Amino acid sequence: MFTYTSGPLLNTKQSRGNLPGLVLVLAAICMICAPPYLKAQVNMKMQELSWSQRTANSAMQRWPPGHFREADPTPHWNYQLAVLLEGMEAVWKKTGDKAVFNYIRQSMDQLVQPDGSIPAYDGSVHSMDDILLGRQLLLLYRVTGEDRYRKAALLIRKQLTTQPRNASGGFWHTQSFPNQMLLDDEYMYAPFLAEYASLFSEPRDFDDITMQLALLEEHTRDPKSGLLYQEWNEPRTESWVSKTTGTSANAWGRGVGWYIMALVDTLPYYSKDNPDRARLLAILNRTADGIVRHQDKKSGLWYQVLDKPGERGNYLESSAAGMFVYALAKGVRLGYLPRRYSANALRGWKGMLHSFVQVAPGGAITITGTVKGIDLGSAQSHDGSYAYYTSALVISNDPKGVGAFLLASTEIAEDTERGQVEQRSYSRK
Repeated sequence: MFTYTSGPLLNTKQSRGNLPGLVLVLAAICMICAPPYLKAQVNMKMQELSWSQRTANSAMQRWPPGHFREADPTPHWNYQLAVLLEGMEAVWKKTGDKAVFNYIRQSMDQLVQPDGSIPAYDGSVHSMDDILLGRQLLLLYRVTGEDRYRKAALLIRKQLTTQPRNASGGFWHTQSFPNQMLLDDEYMYAPFLAEYASLFSEPRDFDDITMQLALLEEHTRDPKSGLLYQEWNEPRTESWVSKTTGTSANAWGRGVGWYIMALVDTLPYYSKDNPDRARLLAILNRTADGIVRHQDKKSGLWYQVLDKPGERGNYLESSAAGMFVYALAKGVRLGYLPRRYSANALRGWKGMLHSFVQVAPGGAITITGTVKGIDLGSAQSHDGSYAYYTSALVISNDPKGVGAFLLASTEIAEDTERGQVEQRSYSRK
């Protein structure tokens, strides 16, 4: 495991000559030009790279730093880039691959000015989605010691100071959607705020984080299924939320994925003597129990609408699977979850490799089966209904799906090193 501390650690000028990147490029050339016997040798060489390295290398070749929208060359400050970079960060910590770190830094340096300002970020809209890239600012500050990253992170932190809240104190999703609390938002802000509070000694922030996570669980958990509904609207002003509970009507896979990832990424910043730690561990265990109870027995995967696996039109989805595999494996590794959940994580991982991974002849990895987006409440048709979730566009190589796969692959590799699970290679055309 590659570790890091605060202060400059990496000479980014030394990134050239990175072996995994060269192997991928040379493999692609050889696969086109080489005779069959040499192609077989190249394929064997590619197999020696981990799934995380192969997928990270493919993503770096596919998307220039900070640019994953082919039709729009402008770098954008948004959560989709953040999820991809979270996956890249996990690969870098695992491998120490300088090319991966440089990709993260170059992506962020297109957005952050030397004085720490972020022209592409507008805190006045109070979008919780815009918080997540703050984690990469903290990473870069820890590694390089450059003050511009600290200043930029402070800008992101200030948004939460004025973020609108509902009557119970819960953060609104955005200024434009009053009183909407989404499961998604807990991943967008909680790990960032916890790390910021730990790094800059602001312990009172942990009280707020605990309250937010517990408030959503209290109001969105279905006692029958053990799963969480995606949204809670406290005053029940949306026409499509339950007039009894104020929640949306379905348990969305990626929504629950965001929430459980928030828990496993936030808890490490809680000190062991913090009384709220036990409260969050209990929430994590309840959430994990609901997830494993709804894991498909045949495929090892999870459905787009978790609580309606047998209904017509429902389908298995890749980003939720990656998030669940990551959270279960990490929760076990850190001692937060029972050891038996390793088997669930492994089943999910094998299912992902079998159903959602395509390997091109040159070795490039494609991640399929990712829902492009769910946007509750922006239009009447976006009503959280079963039909809305199951009609969402599904695409390949979505940054959220790739990022979730990278996170899952690095955690499964942790178990592999301890001899508790075995990775097996699958290729689908």
